[in-house]
Amino acid sequence: MEVNGEIIELDNEGYLIEPNQWNREVAIELATKENLELNDEHWIVLDLMRDFYKENGVASDVRHIFKQLGVDLGISKKEAKAKLFSLFPYGYVQQACKISGMRRPRGWSTG
Repeated sequence: MEVNGEIIELDNEGYLIEPNQWNREVAIELATKENLELNDEHWIVLDLMRDFYKENGVASDVRHIFKQLGVDLGISKKEAKAKLFSLFPYGYVQQACKISGMRRPRGWSTG
């Protein structure tokens, strides 16, 4: 995939091979491939995921994202879970991890 003249390598499932190549333009292109148009709420989730990755070097467990999304939006964890799956209808791993520039998490369910 090419974004702003830079070649961004993806694996055979469409995940970034090198998460450090991620930027907002890459996210928009990946979202387009998933038939998603990113809005402010998508960016809240993606920024949470990227911040966790910067601090820990790995993709966050979805439970951490539910919890923090609930805090950020002032909603319950249950409501945050529903919100996440309304934003990324094919799931946390299948869409949110992909669009946020994570490598495909190994051993995680696609939920």
